[in-house]
Amino acid sequence: MNGANLDDLVDLLGRWASGRGPLYLLLTGRLRALIDDGVLPPGEQLPPDRVLARRLAVGRGTVVAAYDLLQQEGRVVRRQGSGTRVALCDLPSTRSTDGVVANPLLMHILNPPDGVQLLTCAAPDVPPYALVEAYQEAATRLIGLRDLGYQPAGSPVLREAVAAYYRDRGVPTTAAEILVTNGAQQALTLLAQLLVSPGDTVLTGSPTYPGALEVFRHAAASVRPVVLAPIPAEAMRERPALVYAVPTAGNPSGATMASADRRRLAELAAEHDVPVIDDEVCAELSFSGVTPPPLAAYCSAEQVITIASLSKLVWGGLRVGWIRASAPLVSRLARLRAVHDLGGEILGQFAAATLLGRLDEIRRARVRTLRARHDHLCAELREHLPTWEFEPALGGQTIWVRLPRGEVDSFAQVALRHGVAVPPGRSFDPLGGHAEYMRLHFLFPEEELSQAVAALARAWRSYDGAREPAAARHTLIV
Repeated sequence: MNGANLDDLVDLLGRWASGRGPLYLLLTGRLRALIDDGVLPPGEQLPPDRVLARRLAVGRGTVVAAYDLLQQEGRVVRRQGSGTRVALCDLPSTRSTDGVVANPLLMHILNPPDGVQLLTCAAPDVPPYALVEAYQEAATRLIGLRDLGYQPAGSPVLREAVAAYYRDRGVPTTAAEILVTNGAQQALTLLAQLLVSPGDTVLTGSPTYPGALEVFRHAAASVRPVVLAPIPAEAMRERPALVYAVPTAGNPSGATMASADRRRLAELAAEHDVPVIDDEVCAELSFSGVTPPPLAAYCSAEQVITIASLSKLVWGGLRVGWIRASAPLVSRLARLRAVHDLGGEILGQFAAATLLGRLDEIRRARVRTLRARHDHLCAELREHLPTWEFEPALGGQTIWVRLPRGEVDSFAQVALRHGVAVPPGRSFDPLGGHAEYMRLHFLFPEEELSQAVAALARAWRSYDGAREPAAARHTLIV
């Protein structure tokens, strides 16, 4: 589309205002879809806000708010004097097939660049032999089985295994309170579809898991950051549609919320009738060897919802996750899921049930490996990049690193030229902040982590040197 052709853009927007919610969120959602689908390509000039507002017969503030939100997401760039353009990435190897650059995690899953160490996607890439054994055992369950295999709520075998897992953690749970999903990402998507309407407010921590931010944005929610430890009571009094939290081995920082803050969050959710999603995907990766209780252990109210999966503990390709919620909510979620895919693949669910029975053994081995690699990465960063700031993780797979100067968006481009991809901090912030931060995972073996840090150090010397004034680089020392 020609950037100057306003009529073409208006035609592409179609009936953008026909949904529910504030106009700026509806306009944002339609423009986001056009950008993500590649219809508005990188570098495309968008109309000035006054011009588009006049053409759409809305207030200028509607267009300004939509453009600002897209800028926070990294989908457009706004500069005084040059207007608003779809975000342009300088290196072709960093683009997905449709040019989207806003979420490096999703970008590199869709279109992984060749010859680059990916510090963007944090999930185990080698399935353990325990998974092979679990599938072998699962296959025997198929012998003599008479079942259509369409189970939107999940296999009864796995639902009971997950319920038993929570009972072992001191949280009374029945199989009726468990919905099996294709990973925690589907769990988030189903919950957003059921609980969030366009224009609703969703509260999250910051920084937080970018996959959740994408889900809430695509639900046309207004995503706002809030302090979760401890969460202020006034945030709940505003009655957001839901709160999303990662209290254990948080993504991206690896931090863990204190017990008092967990109790406060759960109790305020019940008091103000606000659903809170407790994302426990990395909870079993606590370096202490003890998995903290979920939020549901502090309050039995139906507002507390737990999601988890085996993707970080076992393997990303094992697309099995679950939702623990009240039985009525699980029933509604199952009906919604039936519309989408009639339920997950049964063999993988049988395997997951077997793996839950071996959870202690699998967790000990996984945590031992991750902790050693975490310590190695921290040591390498301290030696080769001593000006970078970070706090060691208490669990999980990642640390949150701050550059002493500059922004990670531009540094990431230099890092790619040195063969390593890093996710900029703005992808982890609802408002596009934390530009000076990046998330680094420690999933690689020690030798590969050393190679990655060496590449980052070379990239940093190149980036930081280019930022120095010319006079400073050529000062004569006498």
